[in-house]
Amino acid sequence: MNESKLTAALRYHAEPKPGKIKIELTKPTNTARDLTLAYSPGVAEPVLEIAKDPENAYKYTAKGNLVAIISNGTAILGLGNLGAMASKPVMEGKAVLFKRFAGIDGMDIEVNTKDPDAFIETVERIADTFGAINLEDIKAPECFYIEEQLIARTNIPVFHDDQHGTAIVTMAGLLNAVEIQGKHLEQCKIVILGAGAAAIATADLLLAFGVRKENICLLDSGGVIHSERENLNPYKQKYAAKTPHRNLTDACAGADIFLGFSQGNLLQVEHLQSMHKHPIIFAAANPDPEIKPELALATRDDVIIATGRSDYPNQVNNVIAFPFIFRGALDVRASEINLAMKKAAVKAIADLAKEPITNAVKAAYHDIEDLYFGREYIIPKPMDERLCERIASAVAQAAIESGVARKGMH
Repeated sequence: MNESKLTAALRYHAEPKPGKIKIELTKPTNTARDLTLAYSPGVAEPVLEIAKDPENAYKYTAKGNLVAIISNGTAILGLGNLGAMASKPVMEGKAVLFKRFAGIDGMDIEVNTKDPDAFIETVERIADTFGAINLEDIKAPECFYIEEQLIARTNIPVFHDDQHGTAIVTMAGLLNAVEIQGKHLEQCKIVILGAGAAAIATADLLLAFGVRKENICLLDSGGVIHSERENLNPYKQKYAAKTPHRNLTDACAGADIFLGFSQGNLLQVEHLQSMHKHPIIFAAANPDPEIKPELALATRDDVIIATGRSDYPNQVNNVIAFPFIFRGALDVRASEINLAMKKAAVKAIADLAKEPITNAVKAAYHDIEDLYFGREYIIPKPMDERLCERIASAVAQAAIESGVARKGMH
């Protein structure tokens, strides 16, 4: 980012008021009577109703539309472990996206501990305040343990977006790319570069969509995760393959799909050239993808490529999924966001890309006159106004059908 953009970003966050969010009143407070209803003595009535039945908190408070956005700052964007307080602008930004895209009120909470158990205990104790919890920017492998424990200890949805949001959008785009390229997903050989939160969650979702584990080759900074390696955490160990492959060059030879959740420029021309016909590349590293689209397309004219960037076609971006998944879960008071709900979100996103874009999408992206389902349009644009209704309703219906909803749809 150049100096002018840095200055603009800092000014944006500082002026005219610091930060990006605020709390607003939803009831009149103009008269003395209003205040007696808002606080003492009127507030006693909903207190007593909630004491009789805690579910009444959804009727008399903001709980049902309130999401906690919680981090300890151990994996902030691509910046690393900078501490809880440094994560606050990102968590506020997440609240902006919740409100802007799904009408959800987000409250950022920064927990100043690197101890997973202390973090879990803190969040568990405050969980009842909220309708759902969005975990964010927590490093792997602790993030897996933290999410697992909080799901078990709370009765509201707990969703680590760095894991599942990325996996869901990736999976939606991948279903469409596979269809366009004339491949069968269950037969594809898949290379995943990176073994952090997003990579492991994507691998898990691939299995749920029928990919055979032996067809997944997972790599971390030490190379291929194979069965002879030692000191692997349990999440990597799950994908430790019996294979002669030891590096990215080995893994890419004959592969159908490359999924990158690592660092820029790690996928070389030679790797792409060695892949099977009609390859699919998701180079999601930001700001520099594992291979630049210009280079990939110059190397092979039969490739489909997606990145995490908005200035290229096929952007893999969590905002396509997470606000609307939470919207659907909140609307039916789901107790969790389960696999059925994630799969429903995948299908809703994938299906929307097959429909003509709207005039509103064209207006939001000034350089777009039209888009059609194909190699340069496999994932809907984040500003597509149809995403909320399509994904939220699909997720809500899946929650009802899978038995985790506590109320019906309107």
